[in-house]
Amino acid sequence: MTIEIMLDDQTLRPRCFLCGARMLDGTERRLRYGPALERAFAFACGSCGALWDGGNGEAAERHWTERARGGRAEPSPDDPYGFDAYTLRSAATLHGLWAEPLGAAQADALREPHSPLAGRATLQPFTGGPTEPMSVAILCRERELDEALALAGTIRVWCDDCVILIDGDGPGEARPGPRLHRRPLAGDFSAQRNAAQALARHEWVLQLDLDETLDEAAIAALPGLLARLGEETVSIGLRRINLVDGVRADLFPDTQYRLNRRSLRFEGRVHERPVRPWQRSLLFLGGGLLHHLARAHVEARSQRYESMAPGGGRLFEEVDLLRPYQA
Repeated sequence: MTIEIMLDDQTLRPRCFLCGARMLDGTERRLRYGPALERAFAFACGSCGALWDGGNGEAAERHWTERARGGRAEPSPDDPYGFDAYTLRSAATLHGLWAEPLGAAQADALREPHSPLAGRATLQPFTGGPTEPMSVAILCRERELDEALALAGTIRVWCDDCVILIDGDGPGEARPGPRLHRRPLAGDFSAQRNAAQALARHEWVLQLDLDETLDEAAIAALPGLLARLGEETVSIGLRRINLVDGVRADLFPDTQYRLNRRSLRFEGRVHERPVRPWQRSLLFLGGGLLHHLARAHVEARSQRYESMAPGGGRLFEEVDLLRPYQA
């Protein structure tokens, strides 16, 4: 069962109160709160995994915000939503917090999503503790090099390793600032991203396109998050806000798994994606990517990608990108 709403003569799903995705579907999932205490839910978000019975999403969001401020997540079957340990960890990032599972059973549930055990955890700020750096990789064409260098210049204040991989033949360049390398794209974006992954110096690599930037909230929080992740987590999803001619598009969260361990590899000639078990990833909600697009580019992009990989152009996204954002 899918819940839908009518908006401007179009049928749309409502957004998840936690992550904002229009991916609420009927579910048979239940959560266990104690030896003899269990609750069934009507809906589950296909993006973050939040459980919900519908109703007032703003009230559910406020309830979670207040609980997060208390420094401890102790779930109750009377809550207006439900999180297992895996979703709880993502939910905590919305408020710049790390969810440390309470007890061995919670730790086991975190490794086996989506568990029927309601998530319990202590909540600790990312800031003020250990941090871990990340590398940034930027792909560009030769004629876009100045633009790539300008982007690299904006990130040098928070990143000490930036590599620019240029589509073309020829040697790299020894120069101050970002490291420059060249490799023919040959119509295969995943192969180019994989080459960029291998050039990075740090364990975690953020891949940015020329029209993307990382927002300030993510810049502040991610180093602390990376320092707390165990080896079981290999990929981080970042919500992306699309701005078409400066207008926020309805396509949101448009999650991009672009922050990955260096050993991870991408697949797909276009709309490439990392090869990752979703159970070993984390959806980060405390910031994300800003994607600046021109309407003319949006109208031409899907057709160009479709010609490169028939069936892979994701032509449906054009409609969502050209429709202004609706809450």
